[in-house]
Amino acid sequence: MGSTVSVLAYDGMTAFETGIVIEVFGLVWPDIDQPWYELKICTETPDPIRVIGGATLTSPYGLTEFAAADTVVVPSVADPRAPTSPELIDALRHARDNGARIVSICSGAFALAAAGLLDGRRATTHWRYADLLRERYPLIEVDPEPLYTDEGDILTSAGCAAGLDLALHLVRTDLGAAVANAIARRLVIQPHRTGGQAQYIESPMPPEPLDAPVARSLSWAIEHLAEPIGIPDLARVAGLSQRTYLRHFVRSTGTTPSKWLTGQRIQAALTMLESGNAPIEEIAVAAGFATPVTFRHHFARTMHTSPSAYRSTFQARHSKNPSPVGTGEGLAGGGGGI
Repeated sequence: MGSTVSVLAYDGMTAFETGIVIEVFGLVWPDIDQPWYELKICTETPDPIRVIGGATLTSPYGLTEFAAADTVVVPSVADPRAPTSPELIDALRHARDNGARIVSICSGAFALAAAGLLDGRRATTHWRYADLLRERYPLIEVDPEPLYTDEGDILTSAGCAAGLDLALHLVRTDLGAAVANAIARRLVIQPHRTGGQAQYIESPMPPEPLDAPVARSLSWAIEHLAEPIGIPDLARVAGLSQRTYLRHFVRSTGTTPSKWLTGQRIQAALTMLESGNAPIEEIAVAAGFATPVTFRHHFARTMHTSPSAYRSTFQARHSKNPSPVGTGEGLAGGGGGI
C-alpha cells in the first residue's frame, strides 16, 4: 500500500488533534506485515507553531507537501468563525485537483467548506458547530448527527475523538478489517463504530468505567459469538440477575446487549467476507446470525450495502495488493440468540 498522508498543524492547536492522525498513520507496527503509510506533518509557514500547554512544533514540510499527499487531513481549525487563509484554500483545491482523498476532523470541515470542496455534498462537524457551518455555507448538506461521513474522495468527522473512528474507517477501506482491528486493539478502542452512529446521547456519562461483571460477559460473548446468546446467558456469566445486568450493561456501554452483539457479529462477518469465499449462508451461521435473511438485514443497515457487494468491492480493490495480515479470528458453529 504505502500511500502518503499529510496532516495540517497550526498555531494554537492541541496535540490530540494531530496526534490522532500520527497514531494511526504515522506509527509503524512491527507485528503487522503490511506496507504502511508515509506521514508528513505540515504547517502553513516555516515558523514554529505553539501547541496548547506551552510546547512548540516545527516541521520541514509546508503546504506544497501537504497538497501532494494521497490523503490530506485537516484535523481542525483555530477558530471556525475566522476566515481560512488563501494559501490553505489554494492547497486544498490543488490537492483535490491532484485526486487526493481529503479528510476533515471536527472543525476542520470549515477549511474544506471555505475551499468549496463540500458544496453539494453531505458533511458533518462537531455538533456545536453544525448550525454555524450550515449558516455560512448553505450549499452544504450539513448533518450534525453522524460520527463521520464518507463521500468517497471527501470525508468529514464530528468532534476530535470521532476522528479516531474515521481514521480506522480509512484503514479498513485501504487495508481491510483485519488490519483495522489490529490497530484498534493496540489503541484499546472499539474497532468499528459506523459513521451513522449518533455523535452523542442525551444522557449523563456513565459514573464509572466498564464494571468487571459486564466486562467479563463481553469477553465471554466475543469467544462464543457463533452460538445463540441471550440476556440470560450474559447475566449468568456476569453473576447478576437479568434486571441488574441490563442496568449495568446500558450504564457501562451506552447501548443494549442486542445492539452490541449485532455489531460484534457484523465485525466478525467483515473479516470472513474479506478473507475467503465462503457462501454468505455459511458466514451468517459462523457469525452467529439466526438466518441468512437476518444477517443480510443487519449488514445492510450497518454497512449500507449487501454482504456480496461488500466482498466484491473489497476483493476488487485489493486484488492487486492482497493483505498478508491474518489477525482476524475465524468463527465456527451455529447461530441465533439476540
